[in-house]
Amino acid sequence: MFPFCEDPSALEGARWMACYLTTGKHMAFYASFGTVLVLLAVTAPLALLFGLGGALATRSAVAPLRWLGQGYTAIVRGVPDVVFFLFFVIALDQGFEWLRHQALCPDWPMPVRQGNDFVVCAAAKLPSNSAPQWMHEAYGFATAVLTFAIVFGAFAANVLSGAMRAVPRAQVETAEAYGMTRRQATRRVLLPQMWTYALPGLSNLWMILVKATPLLFLLGVEDVVYWARELGAMKTSTFDYPHPDWRLWYFLALLAFYLLLTKVSEVVLGRVQRRFSRGQATAAGERLRRAVPAGAPA
Repeated sequence: MFPFCEDPSALEGARWMACYLTTGKHMAFYASFGTVLVLLAVTAPLALLFGLGGALATRSAVAPLRWLGQGYTAIVRGVPDVVFFLFFVIALDQGFEWLRHQALCPDWPMPVRQGNDFVVCAAAKLPSNSAPQWMHEAYGFATAVLTFAIVFGAFAANVLSGAMRAVPRAQVETAEAYGMTRRQATRRVLLPQMWTYALPGLSNLWMILVKATPLLFLLGVEDVVYWARELGAMKTSTFDYPHPDWRLWYFLALLAFYLLLTKVSEVVLGRVQRRFSRGQATAAGERLRRAVPAGAPA
């Protein structure tokens, strides 16, 4: 990064630290904070989509669809997150490769399951062995995002289902009395009003999702936890920048990052909660009405 960093053994003090903090591995460490933020930005709406689908499925008049929604929320919520992550990612990866194996190598003479090994033809490997490293990393990140979305989507489905039940039934019945179909009443009356009831639960779920991002380390993604362990561990004289065990300082940096992210989340979610509560017949909406001075616009 700096011209004077060519010979690390000749560096001391601030120059040594400046060169140490700008090595390629540290740049990857700084980029891993962006990986966490991208995971949150992609996973949150995807999990909300899974949750909305699961909540609507549990209210469906079609029995198989209702059973599917209830089974999804019950099974995923009942399995510990770590167990689900470790199992599901492997199962998902093998499922994709098995489907590709059936399509691309129909004449494969050997069984796919060979004892404890899962063996498919080279063309079915996902990604292929000749693929560049960034494709392997992108594939691992994508499977991690999908796993996070499915897990937290089940919790979101439970929150949204409860919020739908909290909307007064009389409003939906009134919409149906005016000639709306069940689907129209759900889309125009039920869904717009349920968010004010769902936001407290979704806010807590967002905080849990933020705290769960270090599980990326278990899924093989080089996240902030991976690099904190890698860079903070003791480096001997065989390394360019030897140092004692500095993991405490690296994990303190992670602590500050997550506390800052949590604080920003609280501020943003509080404003969203106030926005959706305005004009609603809820305790939060009543507090907002009382806070508005007489004669002022609502």
